[in-house]
Amino acid sequence: MREPPPKVREALMKIVLASGSPRRRELLAAAGVEFEVRPSPAEEIHDAGMAPAELCETNAELKARGVEVAGAAVIGADTLVFLEDEPLGKPADLDEARATLRRLSGRVHTVCTGVCVVAPDGTAHPFHELTEVRFRPFGEEVIDAYFAKVDPLDKAGAYGIQEHGEMLVESIDGSFDNVMGLPVARLLEVLGACGVDGRSLE
Repeated sequence: MREPPPKVREALMKIVLASGSPRRRELLAAAGVEFEVRPSPAEEIHDAGMAPAELCETNAELKARGVEVAGAAVIGADTLVFLEDEPLGKPADLDEARATLRRLSGRVHTVCTGVCVVAPDGTAHPFHELTEVRFRPFGEEVIDAYFAKVDPLDKAGAYGIQEHGEMLVESIDGSFDNVMGLPVARLLEVLGACGVDGRSLE
């Protein structure tokens, strides 16, 4: 890959991902986007009375606005698992993670990722994407085997579809990237609408 001139590279680097999630970093990098990572210090809100999309978009904007970089487009994201509109966030411990997977076994749940791009001019561009995930029926042996391979504590719904998800997931209806935590195709469209193009030059 050739090195772009300094002025072009300066323009390309004006994207900041306000998340420490390795999965989001991997997805954005795989899309050929050049960006800087600055995890947001913003505290998420937890309001079961809010609609799934509203809650995720609100948290995404809080995260994006928690990071200020002059002249940059800042991306905030928040992913939650909803079972019958009840949000299931990251479990506090293994007991809660186990209880969550028991509830999801054999059922369909919704993964909602809210994303907010705060453009260089300070305007917010929130959106969300929904994916339905069907879990196969399973018992304690499968949960034990899954936990032996995957740490569920940093994952909404106590699982990561990209980490041995085949042990739990029967099918998905929608974006796989969205279940991982970042609907990249839609994000690139929004970045383009904001006048920001962070794709690498080949």
